[in-house]
Amino acid sequence: MTLATLAQVLQPALRDGYAVPGLVCLGWEDMRAYVAAAEAERAPVILQAGPGCRAHTPLAVLGAMFRHLAEAASVPVVAHLDHGYTAQDCRAALEAGFTSVMVDGSSLPLQANIDLTALVAEMAHAQGASCEGEIGFVGYAGGAESRGTDPEEAARFARETGIDAMAISVGNVHLQQAPGMGLDLARLRAIEALTSVPLVLHGGSGISSAERSALAQGSRIAKVNIGTELRLAFGRALREGLMRDPDQFDRLAILKATEAPVTEAARAAIRSLGASGRVR
Repeated sequence: MTLATLAQVLQPALRDGYAVPGLVCLGWEDMRAYVAAAEAERAPVILQAGPGCRAHTPLAVLGAMFRHLAEAASVPVVAHLDHGYTAQDCRAALEAGFTSVMVDGSSLPLQANIDLTALVAEMAHAQGASCEGEIGFVGYAGGAESRGTDPEEAARFARETGIDAMAISVGNVHLQQAPGMGLDLARLRAIEALTSVPLVLHGGSGISSAERSALAQGSRIAKVNIGTELRLAFGRALREGLMRDPDQFDRLAILKATEAPVTEAARAAIRSLGASGRVR
């Protein structure tokens, strides 16, 4: 069994100059492809269940699926709750066997965010799990605008919450279908100067492979969340499979055709973060 916590995979990444992929899961086919990719690349992987995934599949089922995959894997696999908005969300995930929870109080006033995140971090640590928090606000392509992380607030947030990883807003945006204009590196360096906790970038699909590689090697970014580019790979494979065989109606055959392309896309994401070959 190679079930791991977030802290267990991020500390080596921080030490050795790479980042671990937080891969956004929506169903069995993609989560299985992600673990296959991690094994092929000999890399740790973080399986993430966000709000959309949880709306489709109950947390208890997701926890069992993640743990089942981890038990059979030869690389570290983190079962991670992404964007838990309440302490109850995070408690339910821990009860379902998740080894890591991300509590998202980024829309709250600073003190309320600190209070919520500290509560969840204490809860997670009591159960041997890890906790990620967010300071600043990472916006959405075509939706809510980002609010950049204030370095002084980040230092206070990290100090007073006891989190294992801190998600920051430095020009990264959720749901981008192509690389954006680049990150605010001056803001990132200012945050790094005041904090020591591993840093997390959400919205990794909007960050080019070259920039990901540079960040993994030359910053305290130790986790990068990637979802949209993998969903695009799934969608392309699904459409191509149905066009090749428009009479196909068997669900298993239709979905199985997506696994190899999604696995390859995940392998490319892992390589871009320098995580390949880190598990012997």
